[in-house]
Amino acid sequence: MAARRPGSVLIVSEADDLHGTAMAATLREHHGLSAIHLDLRDFPRESGSFRLDRLGTARSLSHLIGLDDVRSVWWRRPHPCQVPAGVRATDDDFRQAECDGFIQGLLWSIPANWVNDPGADRTAGRKIVQLETALRAGFAVPETLITNDPDEARSFVESRPGPVVYKRTGTSRAEFAETRIITEADYGRLAGIRSAPTTFQDYVDAECDLRVVWVDGVEWSVRIDSQAGAGRVDSRLDTSVDFVPEHLPASVSKSLATLMGALGLSFGVLDIRLGLDGEYYFLEVNPQGQFAYLEIKTGLPIFRSLANLLVDGDGAVEGY
Repeated sequence: MAARRPGSVLIVSEADDLHGTAMAATLREHHGLSAIHLDLRDFPRESGSFRLDRLGTARSLSHLIGLDDVRSVWWRRPHPCQVPAGVRATDDDFRQAECDGFIQGLLWSIPANWVNDPGADRTAGRKIVQLETALRAGFAVPETLITNDPDEARSFVESRPGPVVYKRTGTSRAEFAETRIITEADYGRLAGIRSAPTTFQDYVDAECDLRVVWVDGVEWSVRIDSQAGAGRVDSRLDTSVDFVPEHLPASVSKSLATLMGALGLSFGVLDIRLGLDGEYYFLEVNPQGQFAYLEIKTGLPIFRSLANLLVDGDGAVEGY
């Protein structure tokens, strides 16, 4: 295996992740760097070690070269370690915890620029934290209830002056679930939220939706003509509509910078809805959201921007 030059970029994601593959290609093309790509599911099939002595520390994984030369890390939606199952479930739980604790400690101890810091990434991924922080940052936020109490959910829906949407509260890799407007027919299924806390939120009559990729102070904002197609409630449902680069008003940019700073995120993908009332409503931020389709649709150099942040510490792209 060819040695990598000092100052490598480490991409921690699943091996077949489109975004990870595209980022590796961008780093090669624009920075002449061969990124290290790590899928955590390779451990413990591949061996790893951490050593500390009076001269310092050293990290190694048997199938990779250059961990101690890493200058920046893109922590991109990694899976847990893939630990073979044994005879007893209690033993499996123990070994899983030991493997996860080792590989996370091995990586998180690397003194590099993290995009994002794993602790901040995990905390910011909690929708309740996002909504509270967005409100304090000056964003308009639709009135919201997140609960596992069916009676409280029904009371909230019936008390609102207009339609209410419901959606997932978590950000796990569970099957895609669209945002929908709740109807009386849904009331009979509310008992199911007892074991799956659900988000209920005022529906915002929209002019359009915006998806904004934040690269440490650089905004890549895309206007989605969601009301022209099947994505009137959930813009993700229809990518056949127009996607156009957009500039946010200064006041919204200020709230965005305040929000991302408070969450400790250097990268994130935000969903904002522009209401018919002219207000920009914060819906959510995904610390490692999907954005490749935005670049394909608009030609915005989002991958180059993130690559520049990883290599140079600045997401600006010349000419934009």
